[in-house]
Amino acid sequence: MEESSDVYDAYNINNPNPCEDHQPHNVEDLVEVDCLRRKIKYYFMNPCEKYHARGRKPWKLVLQIVKIAIITIQLVSFGLSNQLVVTFKEESLMSFQHLFLKDFADGDIDTYALYRQADVYDHIEYIITQYGLLHNNTVGNLEYDRNGSSYTPLKLCQAFYRNGSINPGTETFEIDAQVETECLEVYPMHSLSPRDTLQNLKLYFKRMLSVTITFILKGINLQTVRYRELPDCYDFTVLITFNNHAHSGRIKVDLDADVNINECNEWKVNGASAKNLYLTVLFDCIIIITCITSSVLCTRSVIKGVLLMLEYVHHCNKHCGKDVPWSDKLEFVSGWYILIIFSDTLTITGSILKIEIQTKVLTSYDVCSIFLGLGTMFVWIGVIRYMGYFRKYNILIVTLRTAFPNVIRFICCAGIIYLSYLFCGWIVIGPYHEKFRSLNTGSECLFSLINGDDMFPTFKNMKQKSTLVWLFSRVYIYTFVSLFIYMILSLFITIITDTYYTIKQQQQSGVPTSELQRFLSVCTDLPKSGVYRLDQTNNCLISCCISRCKKRHERLTSEP
Repeated sequence: MEESSDVYDAYNINNPNPCEDHQPHNVEDLVEVDCLRRKIKYYFMNPCEKYHARGRKPWKLVLQIVKIAIITIQLVSFGLSNQLVVTFKEESLMSFQHLFLKDFADGDIDTYALYRQADVYDHIEYIITQYGLLHNNTVGNLEYDRNGSSYTPLKLCQAFYRNGSINPGTETFEIDAQVETECLEVYPMHSLSPRDTLQNLKLYFKRMLSVTITFILKGINLQTVRYRELPDCYDFTVLITFNNHAHSGRIKVDLDADVNINECNEWKVNGASAKNLYLTVLFDCIIIITCITSSVLCTRSVIKGVLLMLEYVHHCNKHCGKDVPWSDKLEFVSGWYILIIFSDTLTITGSILKIEIQTKVLTSYDVCSIFLGLGTMFVWIGVIRYMGYFRKYNILIVTLRTAFPNVIRFICCAGIIYLSYLFCGWIVIGPYHEKFRSLNTGSECLFSLINGDDMFPTFKNMKQKSTLVWLFSRVYIYTFVSLFIYMILSLFITIITDTYYTIKQQQQSGVPTSELQRFLSVCTDLPKSGVYRLDQTNNCLISCCISRCKKRHERLTSEP
């Protein structure tokens, strides 16, 4: 869990120490500076080096490895359970479409529309008929919703302009923009036929905005019984919309279902026990404890780094007479620790939600999935830091960290050009091209073009109703592709490449690139020298004397 040793490596250079003119001259100050160097050097050691230096076992490293394993197991377990929920929702929605939409076929929801008044009445009657015959038609576990002892009715509402006189032939109209709503309730198991129920229904097609049919159905997801989990009870609020907002002669029909998952009131499962549930909750509790421990240890390391940074800043102000640059200060604040603390917080929150879902207190599957997914993602990203202990792999991490500020500035500039093309394409090409019909689809189309995808379909799908716009679209797409692929994308790659070669040359030359590295380069004590064990016993003066005596003895013996 410690930083890579790149910061404190000893360098064989002839460059003087930046604080050489302000070096302390008395013995106590010299001892204090040497101790500070070793403290900072020890802080930046990796777990193996710390073990050789002071015999400190890498408990945080072991904890992170264990945490990655158990969090991944938790995510896979929850993902399989959540997959059953998603499957049940999607297939239930498909069942409603086939049950209540007349002559519906899979894949027709985007093009399912009506064009004649008689068809609108016919489809509304069909929906009410199928709603009344639900028990005889469906093969699923569906039931009407109850409000006490009575059923909850199906509600049919028509939204329309209050008054209006529309005459396209004479190109005249008079309209009251105030929208009114008329509703009709139909109870299931009713004695009246659907045709008699709709006898007094009149649709104002010229002024009509929409017709909505809403009803609630209940169901039980029995898939989870096979996996020794308690089934959930579902409330499906089905909404069928006849959309006539465009008044174009085409009424689009859409069916959607809002799902509410509840704990079943009474349940009994024979041949199964609650042992698996208890074990799952216990496993989640172990993960919470592990993440809390990891977060506490990382927080302690962050605090130690900040205190050490303040001590180093005080030393530079006292002996060097100058401020420490922010780049050196940030070396003491490990971004990996911050990332781990953030991921632990997400995992703890997700685990608590998962326990409540398992015990049927909550049913927030989507929220829990976001927390667990982000927590696991950041935990696995944190594994990259351990690759940094190897110099060949660490060059990737250092390159990304060094190039990050330049990349952000470059993206901001390129983003301005991207947005300018997006707004221009939306307003000019949007009426003639489906991919530019909205800002969202237009952005997706441009991003695909940057990656070289869908180039030919983008050119081909442009409608040629307007020659001027068609010619404009050709110039627009050609310039966008040329600018972003051949120039901006190449410059972006160049930034990363230049940073990579700069870092590689610095590592090969071994020249310190910061004041902090020059300060630490003076300390040549290796982890196995035993000096750090003496520092651990707060006997820094003796250790410094021993170290200086060794160096003096080696220097004397090497002289002829």
